[in-house]
Amino acid sequence: MIKSLEGKVVVVTGASRGIGKGIARGFSRAGARVAVVSRSLADAQAVALALQAEGGLARGFAADVISKAALDELAAAVVKAWGGVDIVCANAGIFPSGAIADLREDQWDDVMNTNARSALFSLQAFLPALRESRAPRLVLTSSITGPITGYPGWAHYAASKAAQLGFMRTAAVELAPLGITVNAVLPGNILTEGLSGMGADYVATMTASVPLRRLGSVDDIAAAAMFLASDEAAFITGQTIVVDGGQTLPEAL
Repeated sequence: MIKSLEGKVVVVTGASRGIGKGIARGFSRAGARVAVVSRSLADAQAVALALQAEGGLARGFAADVISKAALDELAAAVVKAWGGVDIVCANAGIFPSGAIADLREDQWDDVMNTNARSALFSLQAFLPALRESRAPRLVLTSSITGPITGYPGWAHYAASKAAQLGFMRTAAVELAPLGITVNAVLPGNILTEGLSGMGADYVATMTASVPLRRLGSVDDIAAAAMFLASDEAAFITGQTIVVDGGQTLPEAL
């Protein structure tokens, strides 16, 4: 267990399910105070109550990450509740599929706004609070798709995840004088509700593509995010950790 996370205030967006829920649970179990953020307040509160039942300190908050005003209100609410913010995990994202020939402008914009623009808005909203933290961190949830690999039907998703990393590197340079580190986790195929919903054949194919012969768990991603947010990672910024079970290594199945 990473002891340096104890007592820290952590904001996790997109935390009502999947990887975000796993990240929130990981920080809670490490003794952090967790702001569980979702578009649905009921969903966020349900996760927060589950963490509280485990003995954690968590609260649910609602915010739409594509709205700068909503994120500004979220930041004010979290600071009011806990007096500050130390770590922001910008995890919210969507991954609808669509062939390039058929992609509409609104579909492209929805994915880019939710996955990439929200990283900027999240940082801007919480920057005043991060400036006051002793060990401020921004951790992005990106993906191997886009920065490293491609997958048919996910051109807009891949573009958004690559954009996150371009943003990350410049943000890391700009914010370094403030002591704020900016890093990203790049998950491979992680067993979540979304992946399971794509069908048994898809899950089997994805499992076969991983040298470790299993899909990743949300706990695997949480562990990487927690490390990047810890005091132990204080000298790491502008970097990525690929968590994919070796998926990006083979030339073929």
